[in-house]
Amino acid sequence: MLVSERFFFWYVLDCFFAWVMRNLSFVYFRLNTDLISACADNSREKEVSRKGVEKMVKRIGVLTGGGDCPGLNAVIRAVVKTAVGEAGLEVIGFRDGFRGVVLNEYQVLTPESVVGILIKGGTILGSTNRDNPFHFKTEVNGQIVYSDLSGQAVENLNRLGIDCLIVIGGDGTLSCAKDFMDKGVKVVGVPKTIDNDLNATDLTFGFMTAVDTATDAIEKLHTTAESHHRVMILEVMGRYAGWIALQAGIAGGADVVLIPEIPFTLEKVVEKVRERQMRGRNFSIVVVAEGAKPLGGEMVVSRRIEDSPDPIRLGGIGQKISTELEQSFGIESRVTVLGHLQRGGKPSAFDRILASRYGVYAVKMALEGKFGMMAALKGTEITAVDLKDAVSSLRTVPAEGELVKTAKSLGITFGD
Repeated sequence: MLVSERFFFWYVLDCFFAWVMRNLSFVYFRLNTDLISACADNSREKEVSRKGVEKMVKRIGVLTGGGDCPGLNAVIRAVVKTAVGEAGLEVIGFRDGFRGVVLNEYQVLTPESVVGILIKGGTILGSTNRDNPFHFKTEVNGQIVYSDLSGQAVENLNRLGIDCLIVIGGDGTLSCAKDFMDKGVKVVGVPKTIDNDLNATDLTFGFMTAVDTATDAIEKLHTTAESHHRVMILEVMGRYAGWIALQAGIAGGADVVLIPEIPFTLEKVVEKVRERQMRGRNFSIVVVAEGAKPLGGEMVVSRRIEDSPDPIRLGGIGQKISTELEQSFGIESRVTVLGHLQRGGKPSAFDRILASRYGVYAVKMALEGKFGMMAALKGTEITAVDLKDAVSSLRTVPAEGELVKTAKSLGITFGD
């Protein structure tokens, strides 16, 4: 091939490749532009939707129901500071749980209202575990009657222009919230209970402070038990779940832990006490949950409150065990019932943080239109779960779970 022919061949080939590259670049540019445009449109739609929900939510209500626990004020503070300071919303606080909604008793909450409450126990809004709006106690012609005043409560919420009601409570209070949701009220739940028995969340605020309180009591009982060579029995709360007893028992170095999930026999408890005595350990610490029961037996009920959604009040199992130890086995023992000390006092640092996270997230759920949901801790993240799942059943201690196995490895007996 002549030089001129070679030159012409390579020139044509070069032009061909240049044309191909120009067209490929154009196609790539068009595809990329279309993709970016589609993503932008989708993002704009989501932003418009989010802003639309935010515009719908201008005033929120908040209430605390059920038994009090450490961290309630921390949630209220977080709700107010986030709603007012970050989203520009108005916050209405209802007094004494759902009672305030029924009777229209409320106060406007501002950032000034929540100054200094982070470290305080209890709740500045008050609480009650007796005033169920669907079974509300009233007096008619001198007679006590129970009526469904939920409709009146809904009217009050509508009259006040409440766009979302943030309900802070345990299974009873959140069950009421679910019922209001079925009546068209936009509700967001926050899980509260020292019992840690709410489903769909790994942890409820208030629980860890209660565990700290029980652990501190166990530590103090150790010294007097050792000095007098006695069995010391500590009865803790928890209702039908043994989370407080189990975790405090592990943290405090208890010898026996009795929980509702594992029925016990007194003979097994005595066996543990005798075994320690054989090793020169002439004292033992027994931690018993108020809902613990002997094999084939029943939980000990201290009293019934008929106008309460949960009328049964557990308590007295510690004294029952103590009496039987002395009468049947000649083992001297003393009982300490920790009671409401577990609910009171300032929240631990852990509970202040968890409660604050719940409060902030609850407001964000309201702004995003996640109604009928509850803020929940899953692993290390706060997320939204269906409120119906949260109250569908109680979260109890797995009898074959890792915590129970850990306790047994440490030498703790469960009386089984």
